[in-house]
Amino acid sequence: MPDRYRLFGSELSPYSVKVRSVLRYKGVPHQWVVRTPAHREEFERYAKLPLVPLLVTPEEQGMQDSTPIVLALEAAHPTPRINPPAQPLAFLSLLLEEFADEWGNKWMFHYRWAREVDQHSASQRIAESLLPPEADENQIAATAAEIRERMVQRVWFVGSSPQTAPLIERSFRDALGLLERHLESRRFLFGDRPALADFGLWGQLYECWSDPTPHGLIAESAPAVIAWIERLLSPKARPEHSDGAVGWEPWEHLEPTLEPLLREQVAELFLPWSDANARALERGDDEFSIDLTGGAWTQRPQKYHAKSLATLRRAWLETPQHEGLRQILDDTGCLAWLEPKPPPPAA
Repeated sequence: MPDRYRLFGSELSPYSVKVRSVLRYKGVPHQWVVRTPAHREEFERYAKLPLVPLLVTPEEQGMQDSTPIVLALEAAHPTPRINPPAQPLAFLSLLLEEFADEWGNKWMFHYRWAREVDQHSASQRIAESLLPPEADENQIAATAAEIRERMVQRVWFVGSSPQTAPLIERSFRDALGLLERHLESRRFLFGDRPALADFGLWGQLYECWSDPTPHGLIAESAPAVIAWIERLLSPKARPEHSDGAVGWEPWEHLEPTLEPLLREQVAELFLPWSDANARALERGDDEFSIDLTGGAWTQRPQKYHAKSLATLRRAWLETPQHEGLRQILDDTGCLAWLEPKPPPPAA
C-alpha cells in the first residue's frame, strides 16, 4: 500500500492547485502527478470521471471534486485546521469557498478563452504539459490549436458570451478591488491563517495570475492580492496554528472590508444566478435569463451548479442557530437566497 497520497492534476486547473495547496499547508506527504497520457492507465483505475483533480489515498481510494476532497483531508488531518472553529466565520468560509468555485470560476474561464492572447498562452501551456519532452514545435503547435478550438467553444459552460462578458469582467475588477482593500491589513481572508475560503478563491485567482489579461489587471492594481497569491502557493503553518482557535479575527474586525464582498458579489451576483439556474432545471428549461446587478444574464442551466446550491442550502439548515451569523447573512442579502421562498402557484 502506498505511504502517501497521489494527486493527479494540472497546473492550469484551479481545483487541482487548490487541493495541492491544502496538502502543502497541512504537511501531508503527497506526490503531484501531472495528468498526461503516460499516466492514463493509473488515472482511469481510480477516476469515475475524466476530470482533475483526482486524489488517490494511501488506502488506494480515488476521490474527485475538490471541495469533498478538501473536507475529507480536513477530517483525516485536522492539524492545522482550515475550518474556523466557531461561527460566524465557519459558515462564511464555506459560503465564500462555494462562491469561488462556482462564480469565481467564471472569471478564470472567461478570461482564459475570451481573447486571442490568453487563448494562445493557455493552449500552448496545456499542450506542453500533455506532450512528451521530445515533442517538437510543430507537434506542440498542432496540439495547442486543437485545444484552443475545443475550449473556446466551451465558454458557454460558465455562461460566458458577448452578452455576459461585460458583467463577468466588471465583477472580476470589482472583486479584485474589494479583496485588495481587505487583504491590505491581514495575511488571509479571516486573519493570520488560511481558511477553506482562501484556498477556493486562491485557486481561481492563481490561474488568473497566470494568464496575460487578468495578470495585467492584478499587477496594476492589487499588490496585496499578489502577495496573498504568492503566499498560498506553498503556505506554511506557523507553530501556533496547532491550536485551531488561534489566528482568526473577530467579525467586527473583518466586517468593514469583508461585508462589501459578501453583499456585492455573493448576494447580488452569485446567489441569485445560482437560484435562477436551479429553478430553470426544476422547470426543465433549456435556457434561463436573469437581471443581475450590472446587466442581464442568459445561459443554459447546469446540473452541477444546482447540486452545489442544494448542498450549500443544506449546510445552512444544518448549521446550529447563531444570531450573529444570521444577522450578517440578513444584512448582506445572502439569507434570502439560503432560505428561498417557494415559487408562487401557477395561475
